Amino acid sequence: MPRVPRPDDLASFVVPTDPRLSPDGSTVAFVVQSVTPRRDGYRHAIWSVPADGSGPARGLTIGWKHDTAPRYSPDGETLAFLSDRRTAVEDAPASPASPEQREDAVQVHLLPARGGEARRLTDLPRGVDAFAWSPDGSRLAVVSSSLGATRDEDARLRGKPKDAGPTDPPHSDYRYFDRLAFQFNGRGFLDGPASQLWVVDVATGAAQRLTAGVRPIEAPAWSPDGTRIAYVTDRSPDADLRWHADVWVVDAAAGPARPAPVRITGGRRQAFYTPTWLPDGRTLAVLGHRFPVAAGARTDAWLFAADGSDSGPDGGRNLTARHDLMIGAGVNSDVTIGEEGRLVLVDGGRAALFLAPAWGALELWRLDLASGDVERLTTGEHALSSIDAVATPGGGTRIAGVRSSATDLAEIWAGELGGAGKSTRRKQASTLPDRRLALAPVTGLNAAAVADIARSAPVERRWDVDGRTIQGWWYPPLAPDGSALATPAPLVVQIHGGPMTYYGHAPFWEWQVLAGAGMGVLACNPRGSDGYGQAFAGANFRDWGDGPTADVLAGVDLLVAEGTADPARLGVTGGSYGGYLTSWIVGHDDRFAAAITCRSVNDLALIMGTGDIAGPEFGREYFGAQPWEDPDIYRSQSPLTYATRIRTPLLIQHAEQDLRTTIAQAELLFTALRSLRRQVRLMRVPGESHELTRSGTPFRRVENMVQVSDWFSHYLVKGRRRLPPKPPVRAGR
Repeated sequence: MPRVPRPDDLASFVVPTDPRLSPDGSTVAFVVQSVTPRRDGYRHAIWSVPADGSGPARGLTIGWKHDTAPRYSPDGETLAFLSDRRTAVEDAPASPASPEQREDAVQVHLLPARGGEARRLTDLPRGVDAFAWSPDGSRLAVVSSSLGATRDEDARLRGKPKDAGPTDPPHSDYRYFDRLAFQFNGRGFLDGPASQLWVVDVATGAAQRLTAGVRPIEAPAWSPDGTRIAYVTDRSPDADLRWHADVWVVDAAAGPARPAPVRITGGRRQAFYTPTWLPDGRTLAVLGHRFPVAAGARTDAWLFAADGSDSGPDGGRNLTARHDLMIGAGVNSDVTIGEEGRLVLVDGGRAALFLAPAWGALELWRLDLASGDVERLTTGEHALSSIDAVATPGGGTRIAGVRSSATDLAEIWAGELGGAGKSTRRKQASTLPDRRLALAPVTGLNAAAVADIARSAPVERRWDVDGRTIQGWWYPPLAPDGSALATPAPLVVQIHGGPMTYYGHAPFWEWQVLAGAGMGVLACNPRGSDGYGQAFAGANFRDWGDGPTADVLAGVDLLVAEGTADPARLGVTGGSYGGYLTSWIVGHDDRFAAAITCRSVNDLALIMGTGDIAGPEFGREYFGAQPWEDPDIYRSQSPLTYATRIRTPLLIQHAEQDLRTTIAQAELLFTALRSLRRQVRLMRVPGESHELTRSGTPFRRVENMVQVSDWFSHYLVKGRRRLPPKPPVRAGR
């Protein structure tokens, strides 16, 4: 008999990411994330599967800790990947650092594609962040924050002092900053050397650095002839005072005669990234924008001349603006891992594939690079979170990707564009209306884990507010045997963060757990969400509270009016911006019997001056001014201003190492409500960042889900009116 979802199910799930096809399209290599036996971390291993589904997936590496970023060599004979395995299989250098503290842990390794043992290629003192094969397979472009190729040289260039002797006082641990952007959520302080571009010889491992600077480098991409490398960085003055990124090109040859890097993109204010060379070697396709609106700027696909002649403020050709597609937008999920958007060339470089939303789905699209026309290649209630494509010998295009849905966990799917696209393993398929593309699952990594678990299938709802259509989904509550419960039933409203992200057809296990505990869930995308065009995404400019609240509450009214939701048993929760709106709603509306505000923003002025988005950009983007320029708008839009009105029992959840919305946000609201003798509880989570519910330590993610379910069950299912007892097992006893 099926059972309902439980929080600890999370520990049994595996998550595939980063699929990459072999050059002949026969095999998909990908990363599999799993939970450690003690639930105190994750492991990552490289796996592969036949792209036609003719055989089972198999592990290529043991994944002792973290093996990631599989990339086939151009001839398909070698699979390169990043790994920190040296901390387990190699003797440490003369250093007191523990394996977790070693700066050189992550390096590029090479694995024969036909089988054999992997060997470490690089030995850069501060490890490797990313890499790309040269077209002939003889070199790698490598991103590393190393300044020197050896430890001694790197220490000298960094001005790093020698380790203190046993009788010497410790070195100073003070930190000094002259610029903003000195910290980042999940990473901590960013006061070390910035990542640079290196070239590594595949035969010998010899490494030479090509760039220097104080700003990090990302996304290296080789020109078709292997003479130049494109990359992304920000070399503008006062780069900490604005969001800005450009694509640059540098000559790949080492030596003092190498020409200076050339800026390819430009503008008065711009953010361009993810360069892809066209086969002619004269043009780069990139993603980005020039901040055309204050809030909700749309990412488009552009073409730029690779010689820098389009780097003026109006240079480049925007191919997709007329389609108003939000390229690279990622759907929210607490199971499927979001991946950065990119352009994948197909049809001999005449077209590019990309992912973009369409009414809650995350779909695959084809862009004609000559005309700018786009074609939607997939349609369904699903999320394609990552894709790759290569030409096949028969003239078609093999495509592989990660697909999930509201009730299906992530798996690798594959098919052929322009071919039959059939899978020999499974019957299920998602097919284009014109049947040009058929995708089918080629893995079943989670089949056993979910085989006996009933899942709530969402029902789409749409409603109109202020002339805008709001899309949402109702997840029906489940009985203990997995059958549907009678309605009206308790309802928990879920609000996403961002605010420029979106909910859609992707799995959320927290919602399944709530449904399994007898509560329905409503998730919707209020104004300011991604996925519905640039105007919708910017519709919350200087209005984070009232407008989005109207959009959310209209959905609640709809479910109450149709008899689906019990008006006496309503709850509301959300994280980040969703936490902001939760705090705002309970300060303006008394209909909810319980609420949980997670990693929230309660004082808008505080977020503009603390954490990793402190500075002039975020405030001006959404409110047109900073707190010191227009304090009234920040006070009127802050939930803390309305704390005296909050009477809903409120759980305030916050991670102690959150550098996006710092924990002071939680403490401020808790102090106010406790001083007012309201029903309030502060739940502090140690050792976690803003990403607790998505990538936090597994046992803490499970405990967080337990507390969310228990809090709402206490008030909405059991009908209690006082604070529930604290959990019996907790810190501080």
